[in-house]
Amino acid sequence: MAPTQQIYWHTTVQMPDDSNLTPLPEKVDVAIIGSGYTGLSAARTLAKNGVKAAVFEANTIGWGASSRNGGMVLTGLKVGMKTVLKKYGREIARQLFQCSLDSINTVEQIVKEENIDCGFARFGHLLVTNKPKHFDALQDEVEFMQKEFNHKVRLISRAEQNGEIGSTIYHGGLLDEVSGGLNPARYVAGLAGAAEKAGATLHARARVNKIERSGKGFVLETERGRLSAESVLVATSGYTGNVTKNLQKKVIPIGSFIIATEKLSDDLVKELIPKGRMIFDYKHYLNYFRLWDNRMIFGGRAAFFPETSNTIQRSAEILRHEMIQVYPKLKDTKIEYVWGGTLDFAFDMMTHVGEVDGIYYSLGYAGHGVAMATYLGKTVAEAVLKGNIKEHPFASFSFPDAPLGLYNGFPWFLPFAGAWHKILDWIE
Repeated sequence: MAPTQQIYWHTTVQMPDDSNLTPLPEKVDVAIIGSGYTGLSAARTLAKNGVKAAVFEANTIGWGASSRNGGMVLTGLKVGMKTVLKKYGREIARQLFQCSLDSINTVEQIVKEENIDCGFARFGHLLVTNKPKHFDALQDEVEFMQKEFNHKVRLISRAEQNGEIGSTIYHGGLLDEVSGGLNPARYVAGLAGAAEKAGATLHARARVNKIERSGKGFVLETERGRLSAESVLVATSGYTGNVTKNLQKKVIPIGSFIIATEKLSDDLVKELIPKGRMIFDYKHYLNYFRLWDNRMIFGGRAAFFPETSNTIQRSAEILRHEMIQVYPKLKDTKIEYVWGGTLDFAFDMMTHVGEVDGIYYSLGYAGHGVAMATYLGKTVAEAVLKGNIKEHPFASFSFPDAPLGLYNGFPWFLPFAGAWHKILDWIE
Protein backbone atom coordinates (compact mmCIF):
# COMPACT_ATOMS: atom_id res chain seq x y z
CA MET A 1 0.00 0.00 0.00
CA ALA A 2 1.43 3.35 -1.06
CA PRO A 3 2.08 5.97 1.64
CA THR A 4 -0.23 8.96 1.89
CA GLN A 5 1.04 11.99 -0.03
CA GLN A 6 0.65 14.29 2.95
CA ILE A 7 3.02 16.40 5.01
CA TYR A 8 3.34 14.46 8.24
CA TRP A 9 4.23 17.55 10.28
CA HIS A 10 0.89 19.12 9.33
CA THR A 11 -0.92 16.31 11.13
CA THR A 12 0.74 17.32 14.41
CA VAL A 13 -0.52 20.91 14.60
CA GLN A 14 -3.34 23.19 13.48
CA MET A 15 -1.66 25.18 10.71
CA PRO A 16 -2.94 28.71 9.95
CA ASP A 17 -5.70 28.44 7.36
CA ASP A 18 -7.40 30.81 4.93
CA SER A 19 -10.95 30.54 6.27
CA ASN A 20 -10.88 34.07 7.69
CA LEU A 21 -8.79 36.25 5.40
CA THR A 22 -7.49 39.45 7.00
CA PRO A 23 -8.37 42.49 4.83
CA LEU A 24 -5.36 44.04 3.15
CA PRO A 25 -4.11 47.35 4.54
CA GLU A 26 -3.93 50.34 2.21
CA LYS A 27 -0.44 51.29 3.37
CA VAL A 28 2.34 49.66 5.39
CA ASP A 29 5.86 50.55 6.37
CA VAL A 30 7.32 47.20 5.27
CA ALA A 31 5.68 44.68 2.94
CA ILE A 32 7.15 41.19 3.35
CA ILE A 33 6.70 38.65 0.57
CA GLY A 34 6.70 35.07 1.86
CA SER A 35 5.41 33.62 5.13
CA GLY A 36 8.17 31.20 6.03
CA TYR A 37 10.70 31.58 8.83
CA THR A 38 12.38 34.60 7.22
CA GLY A 39 9.22 36.58 6.63
CA LEU A 40 7.57 35.77 9.96
CA SER A 41 10.72 36.40 11.96
CA ALA A 42 11.21 39.73 10.19
CA ALA A 43 7.58 40.69 10.77
CA ARG A 44 7.86 39.88 14.47
CA THR A 45 11.01 41.96 14.85
CA LEU A 46 9.64 44.93 12.89
CA ALA A 47 6.33 44.93 14.75
CA LYS A 48 8.10 44.77 18.10
CA ASN A 49 9.91 47.95 17.03
CA GLY A 50 6.67 49.76 16.26
CA VAL A 51 6.86 49.30 12.49
CA LYS A 52 3.68 48.56 10.54
CA ALA A 53 4.65 45.27 8.84
CA ALA A 54 2.50 42.99 6.69
CA VAL A 55 3.28 39.53 5.32
CA PHE A 56 1.88 38.48 1.95
CA GLU A 57 1.65 34.78 1.12
CA ALA A 58 0.54 33.18 -2.15
CA ASN A 59 -0.87 30.13 -0.36
CA THR A 60 -1.56 29.65 3.35
CA ILE A 61 0.72 30.98 6.09
CA GLY A 62 3.75 28.72 6.55
CA TRP A 63 2.79 26.65 3.50
CA GLY A 64 6.23 26.26 1.93
CA ALA A 65 9.54 24.73 2.98
CA SER A 66 9.25 26.09 6.52
CA SER A 67 6.61 23.51 7.45
CA ARG A 68 7.93 20.68 5.23
CA ASN A 69 11.61 20.29 6.16
CA GLY A 70 13.39 17.84 8.44
CA GLY A 71 13.35 20.17 11.43
CA MET A 72 17.14 20.23 11.82
CA VAL A 73 18.56 23.32 13.52
CA LEU A 74 22.20 23.18 12.45
CA THR A 75 25.49 24.94 13.02
CA GLY A 76 27.55 26.01 10.03
CA LEU A 77 26.67 26.74 6.43
CA LYS A 78 26.01 24.53 3.42
CA VAL A 79 29.53 25.30 2.21
CA GLY A 80 32.24 23.84 4.45
CA MET A 81 34.03 26.34 6.66
CA LYS A 82 37.43 25.50 5.18
CA THR A 83 36.13 26.56 1.78
CA VAL A 84 34.47 29.67 3.22
CA LEU A 85 37.69 30.71 4.95
CA LYS A 86 39.76 30.15 1.82
CA LYS A 87 37.31 32.03 -0.40
CA TYR A 88 36.35 34.98 1.80
CA GLY A 89 39.15 35.25 4.35
CA ARG A 90 39.36 34.61 8.08
CA GLU A 91 37.42 37.65 9.32
CA ILE A 92 34.33 37.11 7.18
CA ALA A 93 34.42 33.33 7.73
CA ARG A 94 34.43 33.84 11.49
CA GLN A 95 31.57 36.34 11.29
CA LEU A 96 29.49 33.95 9.19
CA PHE A 97 30.13 30.98 11.45
CA GLN A 98 29.24 33.06 14.49
CA CYS A 99 25.98 33.95 12.72
CA SER A 100 25.24 30.23 12.45
CA LEU A 101 25.74 29.81 16.21
CA ASP A 102 23.70 32.92 16.93
CA SER A 103 20.95 31.56 14.68
CA ILE A 104 20.42 28.52 16.91
CA ASN A 105 20.39 30.75 19.97
CA THR A 106 17.80 32.93 18.23
CA VAL A 107 15.50 29.97 17.61
CA GLU A 108 15.93 28.85 21.22
CA GLN A 109 15.19 32.36 22.51
CA ILE A 110 12.05 32.80 20.37
CA VAL A 111 10.73 29.36 21.33
CA LYS A 112 11.20 30.24 25.00
CA GLU A 113 9.89 33.82 24.82
CA GLU A 114 6.83 32.92 22.77
CA ASN A 115 6.21 29.59 24.50
CA ILE A 116 6.14 27.69 21.19
CA ASP A 117 5.46 23.98 21.72
CA CYS A 118 7.67 22.55 18.98
CA GLY A 119 9.95 20.16 20.88
CA PHE A 120 13.11 22.22 20.37
CA ALA A 121 16.14 20.62 22.00
CA ARG A 122 19.90 20.54 21.47
CA PHE A 123 20.12 16.95 20.27
CA GLY A 124 23.37 17.57 18.36
CA HIS A 125 24.07 16.53 14.76
CA LEU A 126 26.19 13.73 13.33
CA LEU A 127 27.77 13.86 9.89
CA VAL A 128 28.30 10.21 8.91
CA THR A 129 30.82 9.13 6.27
CA ASN A 130 29.98 6.81 3.39
CA LYS A 131 33.55 5.75 2.58
CA PRO A 132 36.76 5.36 4.61
CA LYS A 133 38.38 8.21 2.68
CA HIS A 134 35.54 10.51 3.75
CA PHE A 135 36.42 9.82 7.38
CA ASP A 136 40.09 10.37 6.61
CA ALA A 137 39.17 13.77 5.15
CA LEU A 138 37.65 14.76 8.49
CA GLN A 139 40.75 13.97 10.53
CA ASP A 140 41.91 17.55 10.91
CA GLU A 141 38.41 19.04 11.20
CA VAL A 142 38.42 18.94 15.02
CA GLU A 143 41.64 20.94 15.27
CA PHE A 144 40.61 23.31 12.44
CA MET A 145 37.24 24.18 14.00
CA GLN A 146 38.80 24.67 17.44
CA LYS A 147 41.65 26.82 16.15
CA GLU A 148 39.78 28.98 13.65
CA PHE A 149 36.33 29.22 15.24
CA ASN A 150 36.83 28.17 18.86
CA HIS A 151 34.16 25.54 18.19
CA LYS A 152 34.27 22.03 19.57
CA VAL A 153 33.43 19.04 17.38
CA ARG A 154 34.41 15.41 17.90
CA LEU A 155 35.31 12.50 15.63
CA ILE A 156 33.33 9.32 16.13
CA SER A 157 35.26 6.29 14.86
CA ARG A 158 33.58 3.37 13.16
CA ALA A 159 34.36 1.27 16.22
CA GLU A 160 32.38 3.58 18.50
CA GLN A 161 29.62 4.72 16.14
CA ASN A 162 27.15 2.10 17.39
CA GLY A 163 26.72 4.36 20.42
CA GLU A 164 25.35 6.99 18.03
CA ILE A 165 23.65 5.11 15.20
CA GLY A 166 22.33 1.58 14.84
CA SER A 167 23.78 1.06 11.38
CA THR A 168 26.94 -0.63 10.13
CA ILE A 169 27.17 0.93 6.66
CA TYR A 170 29.03 4.06 7.74
CA HIS A 171 32.73 4.60 8.45
CA GLY A 172 32.51 6.91 11.43
CA GLY A 173 31.52 10.55 11.54
CA LEU A 174 31.80 14.01 13.02
CA LEU A 175 29.68 15.04 16.00
CA ASP A 176 28.58 18.59 16.80
CA GLU A 177 26.56 18.79 20.01
CA VAL A 178 25.47 22.42 19.59
CA SER A 179 22.89 21.70 16.88
CA GLY A 180 19.26 21.00 17.66
CA GLY A 181 15.98 19.77 16.27
CA LEU A 182 12.29 20.67 16.39
CA ASN A 183 8.92 20.09 14.74
CA PRO A 184 9.06 22.60 11.85
CA ALA A 185 5.31 22.97 11.35
CA ARG A 186 4.67 23.62 15.02
CA TYR A 187 7.52 26.10 15.00
CA VAL A 188 6.36 28.06 11.95
CA ALA A 189 2.76 28.10 13.24
CA GLY A 190 4.05 29.41 16.57
CA LEU A 191 6.20 32.00 14.81
CA ALA A 192 3.15 33.17 12.87
CA GLY A 193 1.23 33.59 16.12
CA ALA A 194 4.17 35.49 17.63
CA ALA A 195 4.33 37.87 14.65
CA GLU A 196 0.62 38.61 14.92
CA LYS A 197 0.84 39.07 18.68
CA ALA A 198 3.60 41.63 18.12
CA GLY A 199 1.29 43.57 15.79
CA ALA A 200 2.15 42.39 12.28
CA THR A 201 -0.64 41.40 9.89
CA LEU A 202 -0.50 38.14 7.91
CA HIS A 203 -2.29 37.80 4.59
CA ALA A 204 -2.86 34.38 3.05
CA ARG A 205 -3.99 33.94 -0.58
CA ALA A 206 -2.41 37.30 -1.39
CA ARG A 207 0.12 36.47 -4.07
CA VAL A 208 2.11 39.53 -5.09
CA ASN A 209 1.84 39.89 -8.86
CA LYS A 210 3.60 43.21 -9.39
CA ILE A 211 5.89 45.61 -7.56
CA GLU A 212 6.30 49.17 -8.88
CA ARG A 213 8.31 52.11 -7.67
CA SER A 214 6.18 55.02 -6.48
CA GLY A 215 8.14 58.03 -5.31
CA LYS A 216 10.38 56.86 -2.47
CA GLY A 217 8.26 53.78 -1.88
CA PHE A 218 6.45 51.00 -3.74
CA VAL A 219 3.01 49.96 -4.91
CA LEU A 220 2.25 46.25 -4.72
CA GLU A 221 -0.49 44.53 -6.70
CA THR A 222 -1.72 41.33 -5.07
CA GLU A 223 -4.44 38.82 -5.87
CA ARG A 224 -6.57 40.58 -3.26
CA GLY A 225 -5.88 44.21 -4.07
CA ARG A 226 -3.30 46.99 -4.12
CA LEU A 227 -1.35 48.67 -1.35
CA SER A 228 1.61 50.97 -0.88
CA ALA A 229 4.73 50.28 1.16
CA GLU A 230 7.78 52.28 2.10
CA SER A 231 10.00 49.18 1.90
CA VAL A 232 9.76 45.62 0.55
CA LEU A 233 11.48 42.49 1.86
CA VAL A 234 11.59 39.40 -0.36
CA ALA A 235 11.57 36.20 1.72
CA THR A 236 10.41 33.68 -0.87
CA SER A 237 13.33 31.19 -0.86
CA GLY A 238 12.76 28.29 -3.28
CA TYR A 239 9.44 29.79 -4.38
CA THR A 240 10.97 33.04 -5.67
CA GLY A 241 9.08 33.97 -8.82
CA ASN A 242 8.67 36.35 -11.75
CA VAL A 243 7.61 39.30 -9.65
CA THR A 244 11.26 39.67 -8.60
CA LYS A 245 12.83 38.36 -11.81
CA ASN A 246 16.32 39.69 -11.03
CA LEU A 247 16.34 37.62 -7.81
CA GLN A 248 14.65 34.60 -9.38
CA LYS A 249 17.56 34.32 -11.82
CA LYS A 250 19.99 34.02 -8.89
CA VAL A 251 18.15 31.22 -7.08
CA ILE A 252 17.78 27.57 -8.10
CA PRO A 253 14.69 25.76 -6.74
CA ILE A 254 15.64 22.18 -5.80
CA GLY A 255 13.27 19.52 -4.53
CA SER A 256 13.84 17.69 -1.27
CA PHE A 257 11.65 14.80 -0.21
CA ILE A 258 10.84 13.06 3.07
CA ILE A 259 9.14 9.88 4.22
CA ALA A 260 7.80 9.17 7.71
CA THR A 261 7.34 5.65 9.00
CA GLU A 262 4.66 4.24 11.20
CA LYS A 263 5.36 4.49 14.93
CA LEU A 264 8.24 2.31 16.07
CA SER A 265 8.75 0.57 19.40
CA ASP A 266 10.72 2.35 22.11
CA ASP A 267 13.39 -0.34 22.00
CA LEU A 268 13.85 0.00 18.24
CA VAL A 269 14.01 3.79 18.49
CA LYS A 270 16.79 3.56 21.06
CA GLU A 271 18.68 1.20 18.79
CA LEU A 272 18.35 3.29 15.61
CA ILE A 273 19.49 6.67 17.00
CA PRO A 274 20.35 6.13 20.67
CA LYS A 275 20.89 9.81 21.51
CA GLY A 276 18.31 11.35 19.20
CA ARG A 277 20.85 13.08 16.94
CA MET A 278 20.10 14.87 13.70
CA ILE A 279 21.99 12.74 11.15
CA PHE A 280 23.07 13.38 7.56
CA ASP A 281 25.62 11.72 5.33
CA TYR A 282 28.64 12.83 3.33
CA LYS A 283 27.20 12.31 -0.14
CA HIS A 284 26.42 14.97 -2.74
CA TYR A 285 23.06 13.22 -3.20
CA LEU A 286 22.69 13.22 0.55
CA ASN A 287 20.30 11.53 2.95
CA TYR A 288 19.26 13.11 6.24
CA PHE A 289 17.25 11.49 9.01
CA ARG A 290 16.07 11.83 12.58
CA LEU A 291 13.33 10.62 14.90
CA TRP A 292 10.14 12.34 15.98
CA ASP A 293 7.42 10.78 18.13
CA ASN A 294 8.90 7.30 17.53
CA ARG A 295 8.78 7.71 13.75
CA MET A 296 11.79 7.65 11.46
CA ILE A 297 11.79 10.86 9.42
CA PHE A 298 14.03 10.11 6.42
CA GLY A 299 14.72 12.66 3.70
CA GLY A 300 17.00 13.36 0.79
CA ARG A 301 17.53 14.68 -2.71
CA ALA A 302 15.67 11.75 -4.21
CA ALA A 303 14.82 13.97 -7.18
CA PHE A 304 16.20 17.40 -7.98
CA PHE A 305 13.03 18.81 -9.52
CA PRO A 306 10.57 20.53 -7.14
CA GLU A 307 7.65 18.58 -5.74
CA THR A 308 4.86 17.21 -7.92
CA SER A 309 2.66 14.18 -7.36
CA ASN A 310 4.95 12.14 -9.64
CA THR A 311 8.25 13.24 -8.08
CA ILE A 312 6.82 12.64 -4.60
CA GLN A 313 5.64 9.12 -5.48
CA ARG A 314 8.96 8.21 -7.07
CA SER A 315 10.87 9.71 -4.18
CA ALA A 316 8.98 7.55 -1.68
CA GLU A 317 10.33 4.45 -3.38
CA ILE A 318 13.88 5.81 -3.57
CA LEU A 319 13.93 6.99 0.04
CA ARG A 320 12.48 3.75 1.35
CA HIS A 321 15.26 1.88 -0.46
CA GLU A 322 17.87 4.26 0.99
CA MET A 323 16.40 3.93 4.48
CA ILE A 324 16.58 0.13 4.34
CA GLN A 325 20.19 0.35 3.18
CA VAL A 326 20.94 2.30 6.35
CA TYR A 327 18.58 0.34 8.60
CA PRO A 328 17.83 -3.19 7.32
CA LYS A 329 15.62 -3.72 10.38
CA LEU A 330 13.10 -1.30 8.87
CA LYS A 331 12.55 -3.53 5.83
CA ASP A 332 9.02 -4.46 6.87
CA THR A 333 8.16 -1.11 8.43
CA LYS A 334 5.22 0.71 6.88
CA ILE A 335 5.84 4.12 5.31
CA GLU A 336 2.81 6.21 6.26
CA TYR A 337 3.63 9.64 4.80
CA VAL A 338 5.64 11.08 1.93
CA TRP A 339 5.94 14.70 0.87
CA GLY A 340 8.21 17.19 -0.83
CA GLY A 341 9.37 20.77 -0.49
CA THR A 342 11.52 23.20 -2.42
CA LEU A 343 14.89 24.49 -1.27
CA ASP A 344 16.68 27.55 -2.60
CA PHE A 345 20.29 27.30 -3.72
CA ALA A 346 22.38 30.20 -4.96
CA PHE A 347 24.96 29.37 -7.62
CA ASP A 348 27.73 29.62 -5.02
CA MET A 349 25.62 27.63 -2.46
CA MET A 350 25.94 30.55 -0.02
CA THR A 351 23.18 32.46 1.74
CA HIS A 352 22.79 36.08 0.60
CA VAL A 353 21.14 39.19 2.01
CA GLY A 354 21.11 42.67 0.60
CA GLU A 355 19.17 45.25 -1.37
CA VAL A 356 18.61 45.54 -5.11
CA ASP A 357 16.55 48.25 -6.80
CA GLY A 358 15.40 49.37 -3.35
CA ILE A 359 14.06 45.90 -2.46
CA TYR A 360 15.60 43.96 0.43
CA TYR A 361 16.09 40.19 0.29
CA SER A 362 17.33 37.18 2.23
CA LEU A 363 17.74 34.05 0.09
CA GLY A 364 19.78 30.93 -0.57
CA TYR A 365 19.57 28.83 2.61
CA ALA A 366 20.50 25.58 0.83
CA GLY A 367 18.94 23.32 3.46
CA HIS A 368 20.15 25.29 6.50
CA GLY A 369 17.07 27.47 6.75
CA VAL A 370 15.40 26.53 10.03
CA ALA A 371 17.91 28.42 12.13
CA MET A 372 19.46 30.74 9.56
CA ALA A 373 16.19 32.00 8.08
CA THR A 374 14.88 32.78 11.56
CA TYR A 375 18.07 34.65 12.40
CA LEU A 376 18.31 36.51 9.10
CA GLY A 377 14.65 37.50 9.25
CA LYS A 378 15.45 39.16 12.56
CA THR A 379 18.79 40.73 11.62
CA VAL A 380 17.77 41.87 8.14
CA ALA A 381 14.71 43.53 9.73
CA GLU A 382 17.06 45.27 12.16
CA ALA A 383 19.24 46.37 9.25
CA VAL A 384 16.19 47.75 7.43
CA LEU A 385 15.33 49.77 10.54
CA LYS A 386 18.86 51.16 10.76
CA GLY A 387 19.43 51.51 7.02
CA ASN A 388 22.70 49.58 7.16
CA ILE A 389 22.05 46.38 5.21
CA LYS A 390 25.45 46.66 3.49
CA GLU A 391 27.13 46.12 6.87
CA HIS A 392 25.44 42.73 7.36
CA PRO A 393 27.98 39.84 7.22
CA PHE A 394 25.90 38.02 4.59
CA ALA A 395 25.91 41.15 2.41
CA SER A 396 29.72 41.32 2.36
CA PHE A 397 30.19 39.18 -0.76
CA SER A 398 28.58 39.19 -4.20
CA PHE A 399 25.38 37.33 -5.10
CA PRO A 400 26.34 35.63 -8.39
CA ASP A 401 24.26 35.17 -11.50
CA ALA A 402 24.30 31.94 -13.49
CA PRO A 403 27.50 31.18 -15.41
CA LEU A 404 27.30 32.70 -18.89
CA GLY A 405 23.81 33.96 -18.07
CA LEU A 406 22.31 30.59 -19.06
CA TYR A 407 19.42 30.69 -16.59
CA ASN A 408 16.23 32.71 -16.58
CA GLY A 409 14.53 31.16 -13.54
CA PHE A 410 13.51 27.81 -15.05
CA PRO A 411 15.95 25.12 -13.82
CA TRP A 412 16.29 23.19 -17.09
CA PHE A 413 19.68 21.84 -16.00
CA LEU A 414 18.53 19.98 -12.86
CA PRO A 415 18.48 16.50 -14.45
CA PHE A 416 22.08 17.03 -15.55
CA ALA A 417 23.03 18.35 -12.10
CA GLY A 418 21.41 15.33 -10.47
CA ALA A 419 23.28 12.93 -12.75
CA TRP A 420 26.55 14.76 -12.09
CA HIS A 421 26.08 14.53 -8.31
CA LYS A 422 25.48 10.79 -8.63
CA ILE A 423 28.70 10.47 -10.60
CA LEU A 424 30.55 12.46 -7.93
CA ASP A 425 29.22 10.14 -5.22
CA TRP A 426 30.51 7.17 -7.20
CA ILE A 427 34.02 8.49 -7.86
CA GLU A 428 34.74 10.56 -4.75
